[in-house]
Amino acid sequence: MAKYGKKAQEKVKEVMEERKKGTLKSGKSGKKVTSRKQAIAIGLSEARRAGAKVPKKKASTRKKASSRTKTSSKKKSSARKKTSSS
Repeated sequence: MAKYGKKAQEKVKEVMEERKKGTLKSGKSGKKVTSRKQAIAIGLSEARRAGAKVPKKKASTRKKASSRTKTSSKKKSSARKKTSSS
């Protein structure tokens, strides 16, 4: 079972060629894209908009990381309160 459709593969290939030429630009800012991973992400995003067979995006890892740090800091502060009051 193929994960990506032909149309998506072709779109990513086109975008990677643009990146190699130096003509691939990112969304609103219009900065030149040099990262291989970013170029692939742009190609898959464009393929999604065109209706190609592409799996859904995964959840962002930044949100998960920030929630972990918040919970760990709460635990530490409660532990400090207990030790300082005794």
